[in-house]
Amino acid sequence: MALDAFVVIMKIPSVFRRLFAEGAFNQAFIPVLSEYKEGDKSKVKDLINNTFGVLTTALLLVSTLALLFAPFFVMIFAPGFYAEPLKKELAIDILQITFPYLFFVSLVAFSGSILNSYQKFSLPALTPLFYNLSLIVAAIWFAPNLEMPIYAIAWGVFVAGIIQVIIQLPALVSMGLLPKFQFNTNHPGVRKVLYLMVPGIIAGGVSQINMLIDTILASLLPTGSPSWLYVSDRLMQLPLGIFAIAIGTVILPRLSSLFVTENKMSFSNTLDWSIRLILLIGIPAVIGLVMLAEPIILVLFERGAFSANDSLQASYSLIALAFGLIAFMLIKILTPSFFARQEPKKPMYVALASMILNAVLAWFLGFHLGYGHIGLALASSISAFFTVVVLIYLLKREDVYEASEGWGLFWIKLIFASAVLILFINYFGDEVFILRELNDLGKIFYILKMVFLGIALYLLALRLTGLKLKDFVN
Repeated sequence: MALDAFVVIMKIPSVFRRLFAEGAFNQAFIPVLSEYKEGDKSKVKDLINNTFGVLTTALLLVSTLALLFAPFFVMIFAPGFYAEPLKKELAIDILQITFPYLFFVSLVAFSGSILNSYQKFSLPALTPLFYNLSLIVAAIWFAPNLEMPIYAIAWGVFVAGIIQVIIQLPALVSMGLLPKFQFNTNHPGVRKVLYLMVPGIIAGGVSQINMLIDTILASLLPTGSPSWLYVSDRLMQLPLGIFAIAIGTVILPRLSSLFVTENKMSFSNTLDWSIRLILLIGIPAVIGLVMLAEPIILVLFERGAFSANDSLQASYSLIALAFGLIAFMLIKILTPSFFARQEPKKPMYVALASMILNAVLAWFLGFHLGYGHIGLALASSISAFFTVVVLIYLLKREDVYEASEGWGLFWIKLIFASAVLILFINYFGDEVFILRELNDLGKIFYILKMVFLGIALYLLALRLTGLKLKDFVN
């Protein structure tokens, strides 16, 4: 019950974070900063200072409202909790502790946007590590000493935000771009950022908003449903965060520069390269998550209050989400191609349509047909594919993207390597009841064996077809 409250409430600052931070803001700010980089450095600093002033003012306002009206926020985002007094109380407390994280992490994303624009990717990529370390420390050293251990995790989130801000400062100082507070909403650069950001709040954060809708609906389902979805989403975030978001982060400044220099051919080739790389990485990830869903969840989570039934239920929603993984990954690279060209409205309209489709499907599959949390996950996957199909259609219709030669042969190679991976998992994969008889070390060894041997066989199969990973590095 405590975990249900935490994962549902953490979705609130997390969704705002995707909108104000890594999502809409990044995709709006980087193209504008790329334009200003071509001119005088003093104008770059002026843009950064004024953007910093407007962003922090907006964040402080939103954070203050969330803290003052926490019960109202809980009523909107977790209506199902109001029927259970303890869940409601937990939710309000957790929201008031964790929501300020939005302020800190948005400043981190702002700093990361500056560093990424100057081709400095390492520090922004390393920063999330400190969030994880903070939560691990809170869970191991502080949680056991509290009557309600989940509060320690909430405070771990708060402290993580402060640490992440601090470690960004030296890099900005060394570049001479440490922001100073200036508030001028009439600054042309700031106005352009706001113009791009408003539709980008929807377009850039559609998958997060869809997950938020699922979380709201999950609060109306039996206890455990939000936690099952949360566990599934965490495993989905591994390939999304390591690969798709990373690729999207790298190509946005690249595409923005190509747009400024009007290099249409390179723009299309960069996009084509990104799509191929996503498929190359995403397809084996889908196969692994679908075929090893329950064993992975069993090894990672099945202990304490997380039972065998919890593993089974979470594996169902993981499979439903994994079928949409390729679409979730492609959205992360297709959406930036619109923002790089400073055309945010089209993906915004697509995102709105996708949100409506997701909400309707979530109700229909989750409640009307009675599939519960599995229906909610499946609705997210279907709406993600809808988004991808429409975005690609728009890019091709506008002659922004043209598929390069060799796609047919590329698909044949992918299908062959994927078939090898499926046969390996199917032949060497153990039944779940056998896995449960192993000790913790044996379970971990089994998962590591399946993952790393699967990767090796997949890469070997690709190599046999003549496709090498180094072909994608240039």
